[in-house]
Amino acid sequence: MLKEITMYKRILVAVDGSGPSTRALESALRMAAESGGRVRLVHVLDELDFVSGYGWAPDLVATAHRQAGELLTAAEQLARDAEVPAESHLVDAPGHRIGDLIAREARSWEADLVVTGTHGRRGIARAVLGSGTEQILRAAPVPVLVVRSGDPMASD
Repeated sequence: MLKEITMYKRILVAVDGSGPSTRALESALRMAAESGGRVRLVHVLDELDFVSGYGWAPDLVATAHRQAGELLTAAEQLARDAEVPAESHLVDAPGHRIGDLIAREARSWEADLVVTGTHGRRGIARAVLGSGTEQILRAAPVPVLVVRSGDPMASD
């Protein structure tokens, strides 16, 4: 008996500019192109990236916003090159977990699928750095496709 294959039409992609994230975006674009779907590119600013020993540094936050905009523009260009309709959204919500923010975006955009990359860290690296992907897996209201780094020991 043949099972019906689910065709995902609304694919939310968490992008951060890393190698695994780029591979996740490429996978999502292939899926969207094959299904006639569209993607939403989401980047979440991580407040911890901008905290110094002296508290918030406004010029660093402005730089982070600029860099996030550039990252999303580059991801949109990849989608245009793949002829996949795309939109992007920058999420800046200090104090919230990335998994909860991606889940909220997936619900509000009515995504069918969330795609994210993972570095595949293990041991102390995972414990110290945490796992945004694990948070997304736990919180997402829809299926999640995790695209792994080519080398589990890589530090993309």
